[in-house]
Order: sequence, then structure tokens, then C-alpha cells
Amino acid sequence: MDVDLRKLRYFVAVAEELHFGRAAARLHIAQPVLSRQIRAFEHELRAELFVRDRRSTVLTEAGRQLLADARPLLASAEALRRRVQQVAHGRATFTIAFMPGIIVTAEARAIAQRHPDLTVDVVRTSWDDQAEVVRAGRADVSYVRLPVDQRGLRLRPLFREPRVVVLPRDHRLAGKESVDLAELVEERLLQDPDAVPEWRDLPNRPTDPDPRPRPELNSVEEKLEHVAAYSGMAILPLSTATFYTRPDVVHVPVADLGHNQVCLAWAEDNRSPLVGEFVDIAEAATRRDVG
Repeated sequence: MDVDLRKLRYFVAVAEELHFGRAAARLHIAQPVLSRQIRAFEHELRAELFVRDRRSTVLTEAGRQLLADARPLLASAEALRRRVQQVAHGRATFTIAFMPGIIVTAEARAIAQRHPDLTVDVVRTSWDDQAEVVRAGRADVSYVRLPVDQRGLRLRPLFREPRVVVLPRDHRLAGKESVDLAELVEERLLQDPDAVPEWRDLPNRPTDPDPRPRPELNSVEEKLEHVAAYSGMAILPLSTATFYTRPDVVHVPVADLGHNQVCLAWAEDNRSPLVGEFVDIAEAATRRDVG
């Protein structure tokens, strides 16, 4: 059986909203139409995807599995559409995505010099979308910081760098040459604790040292603003902390915190020879920097 991508998109909307009315509004279709499409999809898959009654809509185990598999599949289909449209309209474009603190100027220039008719773009990503940009075809390659969801991706390790803690300038630990994680046990981490599992799993760490809700931070600049305002600490790769300098915060090496791994990522179904060429360029640049 061929999977109907339209029905799959409908399913994802309902699975994310867990409400047929909101999902229908998001899809700009009538709710009865959406309900019929989901029932038809369940019949085609021979699996119940939702348990629903008048009060709630809940994913079944089969539904949770389908949602996990559907997102990369839809992203891959969107990437395919983007690549075909670019070729059809004669736009030869190569887009490089990068995380804050990573400078890709030399690599972008190198691929542009090899292909004078190629338009080379760059786009800055965040922790949340660093891998999604290549799955969805918005970028051909992406410099990512591990860990990432590797489904649908190929990765090439490039380099590792230390991580540091960013603190207000007059913090009690600000003048130290380095700190251990244990010295940060009672500090408030502004990021998702899963992003720093070494700190999250410290023994004797208070479950909730600060009753204030953790702010939603979408950029390095926002993290530094909150650090400067004494809202907590941030753990950043060294290159990010040194790139985004400001006078009211400092960064201190964390002696027993593992290094951050940077990789180049691209969609596993992207067969463009430009990708392989850029991988070689990135690896050569890394060897020069390390050497």
C-alpha cells in the first residue's frame, strides 16, 4: 500500500493538536471532512491511530509510532519538492546552515569560487531547527551541535570544543580559572536540562532550586540577557561564548564537562554532488584550523 501524503499531513495535524476542531482550522478544511479522512487512513493502515470521545483525543501506540515516522517522511517529501522546483526554475542555489558561534565564511567562499554560477546562501539555525532545515530542504548542509535527531540524516564529524558556564560578571564563581559541575549544583540552569544531562544528573541537585518558570529562550542573545539579569546560568560551547561577548557576563571553563561535538549534516536522500564537494571543503578547513 502506498502512503497518502495528504492523509499523513492530516494525521500529523490532529496528532499535534489532539483536537479535531483545531486541526481542521489549521488545515483550512471542515471538521467532518478531516474526520472522514482520518477514518479512511486508519482503514488503509489497518490500525487505530486515535482513541477519541466527546472530551478528548489521545494517540494510540500505533499513532505514536506513526507520528515519530511521519515527521521525517513529510520533511523529506518537502525537501524533494524544493529541490525539483529549484532545478525546474533554473535557480542553482546551495544553502549552508550554521549554529551560533560557528563561522562558515571561508567554506561558503570556497564553494562559490568553484562554481561561479552558483548562488550560495547561509542561514543561522537554533538548537531546535539545526537538523530540520536539511530534512525539510531549506538548507543543503547544516553545521550541527550534537546531540541531534539523526533520522533521515548523514553526519560527518568535524571538530570538538569545550563547553563553558556563562555567569554574571560579579558572580561568586566569575573570577575562577575553571569550575567543576559540583560547584554549579545549586545554580539555576536557563536551558532545558536535557541539553546538559551531566548537570541534570548531578547527585544532591535540588529538584527545583528556583520556583520561577524557566523562560523560553530562542537565541544566544536572549540567554545572555537573562544571565546578565541574574536569572540563572547558561552552558555554551566556547566558540559561542567568545563570539557573543558583552561586558556584564563572563564565561568560565567547566573542567569535568565533556566537549561539544560539531558535525556537518545533510539529508540522506540528497544525492547532489555539491554536497559531497562541500563535505570535502569542510573537512579540509577543519584540518587547517586544527593544524
